Amino acid sequence: MIPERQFLNRLRLAKQAKNAKVALGTGDDCAVLRIPAGHETLITTDFSLEGVHFRRDWQSPECIGHRCLARGLSDIAAMGGNPIAAFLSLALPAALPRKWVDRFLSGLLRLSRSHGVELAGGDTAESPGGVLADIMVVGSVKRARALLRSGARVGDFIYVTGELGESAAALHMLAAGKIKKRDVFPNPKIAVGEWLVRNRIANSAIDISDGLSTDLSHICEESSVGAAIDADGVPIHSSARRLSYPTCSDLPIELALHGGEDYELLFTAPKSKPISRIIAGVRVTKIGEILREKKIFLAENGKRILLEPHGWEHFQSRRPSPNRK
Repeated sequence: MIPERQFLNRLRLAKQAKNAKVALGTGDDCAVLRIPAGHETLITTDFSLEGVHFRRDWQSPECIGHRCLARGLSDIAAMGGNPIAAFLSLALPAALPRKWVDRFLSGLLRLSRSHGVELAGGDTAESPGGVLADIMVVGSVKRARALLRSGARVGDFIYVTGELGESAAALHMLAAGKIKKRDVFPNPKIAVGEWLVRNRIANSAIDISDGLSTDLSHICEESSVGAAIDADGVPIHSSARRLSYPTCSDLPIELALHGGEDYELLFTAPKSKPISRIIAGVRVTKIGEILREKKIFLAENGKRILLEPHGWEHFQSRRPSPNRK
């Protein structure tokens, strides 16, 4: 394993984004951030655990590093914020090759540069087992303008960005032994979230990390509402569509509804607000409507059926394979 001091020096010397809001980055006991006047601070943290969120034999180090940061950036996007700095803590097995760590950082830093996020601090420790990565991302949003899960209102339309099911389709093929390795590099929708805040369009939002069904249930619970989703309107990624079998024709929609780790945005907006089909270069699709009845329904083949949240949730009794991406 790379010694801690060498690791921190590598962070300091790495080619990475420099953000003017970071007054002092790595090198001292704390980073110093300049949050703009009239803005509030957004802070999010996420674990990436080997054997739970990724497997080294299934994904490249670059992909694992990219997805580690994508998780935090997507949370900032869901609040309509602008990311400023990231802080990375890594617990690494002693026998882990240094090249693997370098490639992990390469994937993470490539994504950070694309969004102007400075890696402003980090720490390492020796892990007795697999790789554990904890990423904290700090951002900002104009005061009282952050998008919350609690703002959905009866009659609002429900929208999603991009297409759903790509990560779930890759996991399905990996778990079934149909492929040996697959990298998926989701791009957090920072610009879309900022656009929604800037134009005062959305009244609630969340990122799709645990699955559309589960993340929609979070909005419904926090807003004390229900929802109806049109199955035919859900945008399904081509890799998920290709997994339709005569014996399981529902697999693509199941992956899109419950798969998770798409890091797209799910948001609601009043019917009176015009929503473009393309926002910040990203496809946006209307998939349903907010209801008064506090249940979630899926409209399919002219019928409404109850849609239970079956996405990812830690510590649940019906926990899926521990090799989830």
